[in-house]
Amino acid sequence: MKNKIHIIILFFGLTSSNQLFSQKSEIDSLKRVLQVTKVDTSKANIYNHIANKYKEINPDSTAFYAQKAALYSKQIKYGFGLGNSYINLGNSNIILGNYETATVCFNKAAEQFQVLLKSDDENFQYKNGLARAFASLGVIYSEQGNYYVSLENYHKALKLYLEVGQKNNISKIYNNIGIAYKSQRNNTKALEYLKKALKIQTEIGEQTVPVTLTNIGVIYFEQNNLSEALKHYSKAENLFKKIDNTRGFALLNNYLGDYYKKTKDNTKAISYYNSAVKIYDELQNKHGASLALYNLGQLYFDQKNFTESMKFAEKSLTYAKEIGVLDQTFHSEKLMSELYEAQNNQAKSLEHFKQYIIARDSLTNMENSKKFVRAEMDFEYQKKEALLHEKSKRLTQLTIFSIIGLLLLAGLIFVIYNRRQIKKRLTLQKEVAEYEQKALHLQMNPHFVFNCLGSISSFIVQNGTDSALKYLSKFSKLMRLTLEYSKGSLIPIDKEIESLKNYLELEQLRFHNKFDFAIKSSDKVEFNMGLPPLLIQPFVENAILHGMVPKEGNGKIEVNFDVKNGQLICSILDDGIGISKSKEIKENSVQAHQSMALEITKKRLEIMEATIAKSAEIEIIENNGTTVTLRLPIQYIK
Repeated sequence: MKNKIHIIILFFGLTSSNQLFSQKSEIDSLKRVLQVTKVDTSKANIYNHIANKYKEINPDSTAFYAQKAALYSKQIKYGFGLGNSYINLGNSNIILGNYETATVCFNKAAEQFQVLLKSDDENFQYKNGLARAFASLGVIYSEQGNYYVSLENYHKALKLYLEVGQKNNISKIYNNIGIAYKSQRNNTKALEYLKKALKIQTEIGEQTVPVTLTNIGVIYFEQNNLSEALKHYSKAENLFKKIDNTRGFALLNNYLGDYYKKTKDNTKAISYYNSAVKIYDELQNKHGASLALYNLGQLYFDQKNFTESMKFAEKSLTYAKEIGVLDQTFHSEKLMSELYEAQNNQAKSLEHFKQYIIARDSLTNMENSKKFVRAEMDFEYQKKEALLHEKSKRLTQLTIFSIIGLLLLAGLIFVIYNRRQIKKRLTLQKEVAEYEQKALHLQMNPHFVFNCLGSISSFIVQNGTDSALKYLSKFSKLMRLTLEYSKGSLIPIDKEIESLKNYLELEQLRFHNKFDFAIKSSDKVEFNMGLPPLLIQPFVENAILHGMVPKEGNGKIEVNFDVKNGQLICSILDDGIGISKSKEIKENSVQAHQSMALEITKKRLEIMEATIAKSAEIEIIENNGTTVTLRLPIQYIK
C-alpha cells in the first residue's frame, strides 16, 4: 500500500515554543503601548499588529483585535488600516477552517488595497498588502483543490512581491506555487518553483530551508530518483538539527523511514519511524504519530512479525479515531483486518474489514463530493477564462485591424501627398523650363533684330529711300510675328513658315536676289502642330551668310517640314560653299554670331528633352552645300 504523502505548506510558517514565548512578550508590550497611544491611525495599526501576533497562538484573539482595528479604521476612513484588518480576519478564519468567510475577507482586503493603489500606485505598503491578500486567497483555493484559481492568485502575489523586492515573501510564494503544482501531479513545475524558493531561502538564511529541501526530496522519491531524494533528505536532516523546528524534523524522519523501507534497509527504516513517533508524541501531534505508527505496523507486517505489527497498528487506529482522521482510519482498519486474518481470527478480521469498508465508502463519497465541487469550480473558472480569452481575442483583433487601418490611411495620405509633391515639382520644373525657353528667346530676339537693322542700314545706303521703305515694311511685319509668338513655348508651323518667308524675302532684297528659296510642308504635318519659336531662323541665316553670300553666282535655299517615325523633321538645305570652305574665310563677327546661335539652339533642345522626356536632335551634314536636320518631338498647340 502506498503511503499518503504530506506536504508542508509554508504560508504561516512553523512556529517553535521559543517563538511562541517571544510572541507573547511582544503582544504584552504592544498592549502597554496601546494604552498610552492617542492617535487613531496608530491605534488601528497596533490593533492589527496584535491580531497578527495572535495568529499562531489564538485565532479567536486574532479575530477580536482585527475587528477592533476595522472599527477604528472605518471611523477615521483609514484605508490602509482597514485593508490590514481584513487580512487578519481572513487569517483567523483560515486557521478555524472557515474558508468561505476567509475568502470574503481577503477579497475585501484586495479591493481596499486596489483602491489605495489607484491614488498612489508606487506605495510599498499598499502593494505588499495587496500581495498578502492574493497569497492568502491562493492558500484557500489550494486547500479547496481549486488549483487553477490558486495559481492565478499566487502569480498575482508574486508579481507584486517582485516589484517591492521582498525576498522572504517571494520565497514563500515560490514554495506555495511548487506545492500547488505538486498537488496537480506536475512534478516538473513543482521542482522548478521549489528550487527557486530554496535559492532565495539560502541567500537570506531563512530557517525554512530544510523544509523546502524535504519537499524537493519527496518529489524525487515519488519519481523514483532515490539518490537525489536521499541527497536532499540528508541536507535537510543536518539543518533540522541546528534549528528549533521539531514538527518539520518529525515529518522528515517519517520520509526517511519510507526511503529506507523502499531500499530494503528495514533496520534504518524502523529507527527513523520510531524517531518520528517519539517526536510527534512529545508534540502531542496524534495525526503525525498515527501515520508513523501505521508505517511501523505495515513494515512489521511485511516481515510477518504480526505481534509487533499489531501493537503499532492498534495504536495508529486509536489515534486516528480520536482525532477523526478518516483517511488514516481507513488504512489502519485495513491493516488490522489483514493482521487478524493472518492470525486466523476471522471474526476480528471481518469486524475490522467492515470498518475499513465504511471508512472507504465515506472517503469515496467525500472524494466524489470534492471532485464534484472541484469540477464545478474548474468549469466556472474555465468558463470565465474562455470569456476573458474571447474578449481578449476580440480586443486584439480590433487593435490589429485598427493598426492596419491607420497604416493604410497613413500610406494613402503619404501617396496622395507624394503625388501632389511630384506634380508640384514637375509643374515647377515645366515652368522653369518655359521661363528658360523664354529667356533664350529673348537672347535670340536681340541677335535677330541686330542683324536685320544692320541689313536695313546697308540697304538704305545701297538702294535708296523707296527701297528701304519697302524693306522696312516687311521687317515690321516680321517683327510683329516674332514678338507675338515668342511669348509662348510653341509657334504653329504655318506661322513659322510665314515668318521664315518674310525673313527670306528681306534677305533676298538685301542681297539683290543672290539666292532663291522654297518652303515646303508635307501632308503629314497637321495644322495644330507646333515647334519652339525662332528655332529654324538661325540656321536659315547661317545658310545665307555662310553659304550664299560667299558663293559665286546664285544659290538656292530649301526648308522642308515632314513627319517621320513619330517625329517632326525640319530640314534646311543650301547649295552654298559648304562648312569647310566657310571656315577658311575669316569673318570672325559672323562666326561669333553663328556660334552663339548654335549654342543657344542646342541648349533649347536639351531643355525640351528634359521637359517632355522625348528625344530632340540636330544633325549638320556637308554635301555640295550644307544640310541641317532637326528631329523634334511632335507637340500640339492647345
